[in-house]
Amino acid sequence: MKTSRYSQIPPAERLPQWLQRPIGTASQLAAVQAVVKQQQLHTICEEGHCPNRGECHAAGTASFLLGGSICTRSCGFCQVSKGQAPLPLDPGEPQRVAAAVHRLGLRYVVLTSVARDDQPDHGASLFSSTMAAIRQLQPLVAIEVLTPDFWGGHRDPAEGLAAQRQRLQTVLKAQPVCFNHNLETVERLQGEVRRGASWERSLGLLASARALAPEIPTKSGLMLGLGESFEEVLAALQALRAVDCQRLTLGQYLRPSLAHIPVARYWPPAEFEQLAAIARELGFAQVRSGPLVRSSYHAEA
Repeated sequence: MKTSRYSQIPPAERLPQWLQRPIGTASQLAAVQAVVKQQQLHTICEEGHCPNRGECHAAGTASFLLGGSICTRSCGFCQVSKGQAPLPLDPGEPQRVAAAVHRLGLRYVVLTSVARDDQPDHGASLFSSTMAAIRQLQPLVAIEVLTPDFWGGHRDPAEGLAAQRQRLQTVLKAQPVCFNHNLETVERLQGEVRRGASWERSLGLLASARALAPEIPTKSGLMLGLGESFEEVLAALQALRAVDCQRLTLGQYLRPSLAHIPVARYWPPAEFEQLAAIARELGFAQVRSGPLVRSSYHAEA
């Protein structure tokens, strides 16, 4: 059996106390899990083992993972399964997501997806068709999107940029209440952490979203604990503000398994608070910063 490059690295020390938290009551989790299973859907809450899923479900929020459960990228931090030949897209998925949203009475929905570099539009239509299906049943539901970079399959950078903007327009025309795309980590660590993505393309996507739909706020997030310095995090925040990103999430990276990048450091809550204050000074309109914060944490607030 093939072993990971990280598998021989001993696991990090016991989780600090500030990261030890219950995941919610059994009833809160079971209600959502039952509907998701019945509709044959995936949520990033479960696929990524989010520590906040019980709290979010109780608040009427859930994050659905579109495009199946196999991602065409092989990022070193992510729990989602990887593969270059995922199953064909399911044309009934948007209606099943809509049915789940309706049955659960959700007020705020986050739609994200695995990377589908195998598709001509890289999965952009997954977002637009699912938003339309949800609004047919629940017109008042607020929908946020968290998308891949929609890049790939073009040797000519100009062609790649044009294709990326076209895919982005498909999503923005559906009018989400927020457009989210994560940088995930600082510039120096992009190659190791986000294989197949790049710092420049992600910042460019966020800049394009502001230019194409200035009425829709943009959002991005970073995981801390991958080996970055405080100064590098500050540089990333400044880069996000340079493309007029309005919302920010900062959370602690937690290693899913020995096959993933090890945790280099557990950032204490005080440093997350310090970064939050700096982010607000830089001009971010909304900041969520804390060890257990994730991309969709308190997204509805």
